Amino acid sequence: MRIGLLTEGGYPYATGEARLWCDRLVRGLPQHEFELYALSRSAEQEERGRVPLPAHVTRVSTAPLWAPADDGRSYGRRERRRFAGAFTELVRGICRADAGRFADGLYALAELAWDQGGLCAALRSETAVRAAESACRAPGANRAVQRAQVADLLEFVDELERQLRPLSLDWYEGLREVDVCHAAAGGVAALPGLLAKRFFGTPLLVTEYGVQLRAHYLESSSQEERPAVRALLAAFHTRLAGEIYARADLLTPGNAHARRWQERCGASRERLRTVYPGMEADRFAAVGEDPASGDPDTLVWVGRIEPAKDLIALLHAFAEVRKAAPRTRLRIFSTAVAAGAAAVQYLADCRSLAAQLFPDEAADAHAVGESPVTFEEVGGPEAPSPADAYGAGRVVVLSSVIEGFPIALAEAMFCGRATVSTDVGAVCEVIGGTGLVVPPRNPRALAEACVALLQDPERAQRLGAAARARALELFTVEQNVTAFHESYLWLLARGPARPEGAGSGVPFEQPPEARVPGHWATPTWAAAPAGAAGAGRAAAEVPAQDRDPDAEPDPDADPVPAAGAAAGAVGPDPGASAAEPGRASGTARVAVPVTSAEALA
Repeated sequence: MRIGLLTEGGYPYATGEARLWCDRLVRGLPQHEFELYALSRSAEQEERGRVPLPAHVTRVSTAPLWAPADDGRSYGRRERRRFAGAFTELVRGICRADAGRFADGLYALAELAWDQGGLCAALRSETAVRAAESACRAPGANRAVQRAQVADLLEFVDELERQLRPLSLDWYEGLREVDVCHAAAGGVAALPGLLAKRFFGTPLLVTEYGVQLRAHYLESSSQEERPAVRALLAAFHTRLAGEIYARADLLTPGNAHARRWQERCGASRERLRTVYPGMEADRFAAVGEDPASGDPDTLVWVGRIEPAKDLIALLHAFAEVRKAAPRTRLRIFSTAVAAGAAAVQYLADCRSLAAQLFPDEAADAHAVGESPVTFEEVGGPEAPSPADAYGAGRVVVLSSVIEGFPIALAEAMFCGRATVSTDVGAVCEVIGGTGLVVPPRNPRALAEACVALLQDPERAQRLGAAARARALELFTVEQNVTAFHESYLWLLARGPARPEGAGSGVPFEQPPEARVPGHWATPTWAAAPAGAAGAGRAAAEVPAQDRDPDAEPDPDADPVPAAGAAAGAVGPDPGASAAEPGRASGTARVAVPVTSAEALA
């Protein structure tokens, strides 16, 4: 089976759970052929390089969302009129919350990109700004966008161009031939799969462990954006999420919390299957199988330091814990600090509050004082690995006010630790009765739950054992890989009827060696160099002056990939880094497909 895996800002670039679960999925299904289509978010991300890829990843196609600012392609008068009509439908669907008009405009823009090439210049043109202004002023438009000024409209169309950049990529001939298109996230990552579903009938599977629409709401609320821009972008992401949920053949949310979001955005329950994230249980086996390890008087917090984790409430709760259990310590292990000056300042505020609440304590006048609260890093000398951090105490605390799927909580369960958590996101679903749950932003309740477990170590040990058993049942790599393998087979078994010219819907009808990559409006900045074949011209095409007019075509000749598909190739090694010219210009880089030995014979 051939799987087209779509990612954005994750696999094969970024570190963290967003990359790891894709890597575990690909490596756990070596019997399938994977083609990777990745959108990168920054130049720094690409410079860090890719992770090594297994041999059954036969194609790696990448494209940046951060560059270029202009692809240099311009339209004629007829194409400009066609663009204006399609873009007007799109923005009117955004401003009026009209899903039908939004979808019509989106697919019309995709067809224009198919026929004429990149939309970059058109989406940043005066025509686009005037169409956006007209949609904002039209009757029935959302009240929040009616007061949009010129600066708001310019910022909106600039961001919209980035979000719609996948429309202009040359990935679609590859996606046309895959058996299943699997988007590892919603939003812009699923947009290529949505178009492949629309035009070729390729089955679309969308996995969301963190709902992209929810993430956009949270991110925009923490930024100082203009109100009109915030409203326009929120409306765009809402319409895009609704279209993806309505058209996807199967949606696999990572928990019931994400599932409820998808249902509220229009997803049908019949096409929803919850698939929990898969984690490597072996990393935590040594700690989890030793219930007596760890200091019984130590509370542990592990995670990414940011305001959503509410460490301020945790520190105030620990002040109450110290009154009931004076010997208790709190060890805060950070896996990372969120980017931005605000996150750095938040960490400084937490350290300052800890110093005020817990002055350094010394046994006598000659001893050195030590605070009962410590800020440490996972990977440091005291905690080389996450398992060492969880193993430092018997009770693990989660104090978040915003949470999706709590990875740190699941890891603590693998380690056999009793947990005290706030009731946010999917916490109750993950815990399932194996830990204590309290309301968020309630330091007193958090403190009372911690004291209850500290003063009853037998209860804490029973809860930890139950938590480990639950984690081993629900959150392992094996269950995750098995669930997706069954989903792939289910999608193929449905036998979707593809449009004319895209196959009859019979699984594996076309062998890999029968593919002849074609042209999907290759942008000028991704075109072949001078002297090479044109964008829509096969590399095997012989110039007219060199052809033999009497020669008959050879029906047994092997097909040769089109030049547009090979432009910017990084070589047959999918894990190799991109060529420097492609990196400098921000082009979409496409790896040459790895053909089978039979095709090369």
